[in-house]
Amino acid sequence: MSNESAFSRLRQKAQVSVDEVSAQLGYSPSTIYRWERGEIEPKAAVFSALETIISLAPVKEVKSGDITFNFIDLFAGIGGLRIGFQGIGGHCVFTSEWDKYAKETYAVNFRDNHEIAGDIREFSENPEKIPSHDVLLAGFPCQPFSIAGVSKKNSLGRPHGFLCDTQGTLFFDTAQIIAHHKPAAFVLENVKNLKSHDRGRTFKTIMNVLENELGYKVQTRVISAEHWVPQKRERIFIVGFRDPTEFDLNALDLPESQFNPKLGSILDPHQIVDPKYTLTPKLWEYLQGYKAKHAAKGNGFGFSLFGPEDVARTLSARYYKDGSEILIEQPGPRPRRLTPKECARLMGFQRGSRDWKIPVSDTQAYRQFGNAVVVPVVEFLANAMKPHIASALRVSRATSVTAPTSVNGFEENLRSANG
Repeated sequence: MSNESAFSRLRQKAQVSVDEVSAQLGYSPSTIYRWERGEIEPKAAVFSALETIISLAPVKEVKSGDITFNFIDLFAGIGGLRIGFQGIGGHCVFTSEWDKYAKETYAVNFRDNHEIAGDIREFSENPEKIPSHDVLLAGFPCQPFSIAGVSKKNSLGRPHGFLCDTQGTLFFDTAQIIAHHKPAAFVLENVKNLKSHDRGRTFKTIMNVLENELGYKVQTRVISAEHWVPQKRERIFIVGFRDPTEFDLNALDLPESQFNPKLGSILDPHQIVDPKYTLTPKLWEYLQGYKAKHAAKGNGFGFSLFGPEDVARTLSARYYKDGSEILIEQPGPRPRRLTPKECARLMGFQRGSRDWKIPVSDTQAYRQFGNAVVVPVVEFLANAMKPHIASALRVSRATSVTAPTSVNGFEENLRSANG
């Protein structure tokens, strides 16, 4: 259950930060944080003011010729999948994200008239609580399937994949929602290693559920973000349509490699970067020693240093610890980390006229961007899917679809996937 106060939930729904409430209503931030924690109850006038903000929230008009459809955003993180499908005319009617800091970032960047729901399991058990929708988006948790996550759990003697009680079965919660609502299409996103996890059995089980039990026409493709941003980040996208379609995920032409951007395109001039992002002498000495030790053993573990003409490694959620996977060369004796705003550019959240707000600490921002999807990749995919979603909606609205309320055999698949 959520520990959020009624005030906190309404503030997030109004898409205003604590500082904005302070400035608009004249209360000190310390008082507002006490409201946030539920230590004291604000006056009724405060709730009324937030309700007014919600009622006055601008409704984004869809450009002429765009399709209009409803979608839901599961395991939403900070909203990377949402941006792409909102951009082609989609309206988000339900959001689920359990991390309170990610919810804070999501809330200040999207104006919604619905609260951000927490644990998805409450809704997969009662999928009728989720509004009907045309498209389902889900970046279901990737830790049980990632190379790093699997290695760590193996070393600790702990289960992973479909045996992981905390995250491994969340795919099945997603499938229960698909089974109940039968959306016209879905897009799932995960780490590249999902295909090879457990010798391919995990992925085979996922595909069996989507294709054979749910009856969707499913395509998959691993796409690297380096075509759009200066980062080698590969993710698998799983696209399903309920009815036959001419959409061909693997035939999509990616941008030409000679136009791939370089790090200089997202970096701030070194003169304006806060010195706090420069590594301390102690940390820099440690990272150099660590790399030298492993180099002597013949392996490549250690930090990676990049300049403006380079393409970075994958930004990870652990970046806040030491920044070692992407260190930036700069004048002086020590390199620096990326700033959170540079991470926003590297992930495509801060792009063109889109100003991405970061209301959380640097530590939380690094975690959020490291766990996020690269936005321009999703925008590319959404635009490619757009005419096929439109076609699917015409079919859907011309016929009535009777949706099953559960997926038979989930438990059997779960057991068989792991022997």
